[in-house]
Amino acid sequence: MKKLVFLFLAGFLILVFGATGYAQEAKLDFRASGFIDAQTHYATNVPPINVGFIPIYNSFAPAYRSFNAAGQPINALDKKTGYWSSRMHLAFDAVMGKEITGRVQFELDAGKFGSPPLTGPPPFGPPGAQFREAGVNGYWSADRTGVKIKYTYIDFALPYFGIPVPMTMRAGIQPLAIRPFFFVGTDGTGVTGGINLDPLMLNPLYFKPLEGFDWVADDCDVYGLHASLKLGEFKLGGYGLFYNLNSYPLWVATSQGFTIPSSLYAYLNGTQTANFAWLGFYADGKAGPININFDVAYDWGRAKSHLTPTTVAPNVKYSGWAARARIDYPWEKWNFGVTGMYASGSDTEKTSSSGLPGTTVQSGASPASTTVSTKVNGWMVPVGSEMGAVNNESAVFYGMEAGATPQGIAINHNYDQVNKGGFGGTWFAKLYTSYKVAPFYKLTLQGLYIGDTTKHGNTFGNALYRDGTLRDNKDIGWEFDWINEFQLYKNLVFKLWGGYMWAGDAMDFWTGTRNAAGQPINFSMKNPWAIRSRLLYTF
Repeated sequence: MKKLVFLFLAGFLILVFGATGYAQEAKLDFRASGFIDAQTHYATNVPPINVGFIPIYNSFAPAYRSFNAAGQPINALDKKTGYWSSRMHLAFDAVMGKEITGRVQFELDAGKFGSPPLTGPPPFGPPGAQFREAGVNGYWSADRTGVKIKYTYIDFALPYFGIPVPMTMRAGIQPLAIRPFFFVGTDGTGVTGGINLDPLMLNPLYFKPLEGFDWVADDCDVYGLHASLKLGEFKLGGYGLFYNLNSYPLWVATSQGFTIPSSLYAYLNGTQTANFAWLGFYADGKAGPININFDVAYDWGRAKSHLTPTTVAPNVKYSGWAARARIDYPWEKWNFGVTGMYASGSDTEKTSSSGLPGTTVQSGASPASTTVSTKVNGWMVPVGSEMGAVNNESAVFYGMEAGATPQGIAINHNYDQVNKGGFGGTWFAKLYTSYKVAPFYKLTLQGLYIGDTTKHGNTFGNALYRDGTLRDNKDIGWEFDWINEFQLYKNLVFKLWGGYMWAGDAMDFWTGTRNAAGQPINFSMKNPWAIRSRLLYTF
């Protein structure tokens, strides 16, 4: 803390004494921008995002793998679902010359048209719902208090103080986004910088996910550096992030003023902690007529329980990796492309479905396993990363065109813990082509095969072998998509897309029942499909 205070004071003095470099009059320019959309959703076995706890494996949304005592599917499984949703962003920028900009950005969501009011506590709404109405602007008769603050930050050029390099700083509530379709995209309070060493750009960053109680060392900090280098037709980049989490999971320590279940007391005041780090590399560019995008990243870390008895392993070690490559060949009105992605999966004999220390693995054996979780080898993304909603890899499995209510089997957001994002535990190979049918209309067709990388179990399904252990299958399925894009006006686009997936064995579920011989009875879902549309106005 003393170091942080010293650095803050030093930086403040530099700004004060260097301010004369920009001591000139500037005219205030006030600008507005944003977008409004309206979306439709119609699908079978393609869940909307569940922002609550979604496990590392056996992770299909609970409402889509529910069975009654007779082993018959209930809730949403194999049923058609349909709804509308809408999102609006409205940003105001106060621009003072070339040196200073302040932004305030609002977000308004109708997560579903006709949504009920949040009256919390559960089951009427999520924890704390009685204090907010975010996402329910679709309530009939409207008049909701559902305006959310998305960003409030200041961008400014650092005054010259002897270092002949252009430097900028951003302070406030802002995006933390590094390769968001692959790695991390979230929002929070922090400070980021820009150091332009042309052709090298350096972006140091610091964010504060959690302060917790002021008098306890239970806070959490994010430190990182993002660097990019322009070399001819290519942009090369690398990044490193370190998350120091003195409370883990995060949300429990932020429950000041709320009723905290006794089962969660162990997570308070630093009794569970975690440290995670990521290193990544990417390349974007052209080799002749071919466009190339490549990403690879590695994660490692440790989650620790300081209250776990010594007879039970108190630590869980993390290490995983992911890579993605995309190649596009544009030719006249055509574009031909191929994409491949691999993300490591965990081993269910060493990993609990939550990844938390002191928890047992979910082998499915009877009686229940007593093996304690010690490792997570699956690819993990940082706490709160929304890359699962923005990767846009497919219409059914990975999800496409996020908006207020992202929809896709693999979408996994966890705002309290590291999680597998949209890629962890899977791999895919995709071929696609698009054709500019008319100046206002583009058609895209694509097909992909999706595989499972979890060991001794499945990433999404939870089917069992005859002996009661988790079944290990590698075939998630084949998917075919069609995407239509209509440019109605310069700032108005309509998109209509859909997809059909032939589900493989890795998507089967255990019904919770057994036959007369005591063997588990599994269930194969109907093939998932989705049809969606989005009308988007940008301004």
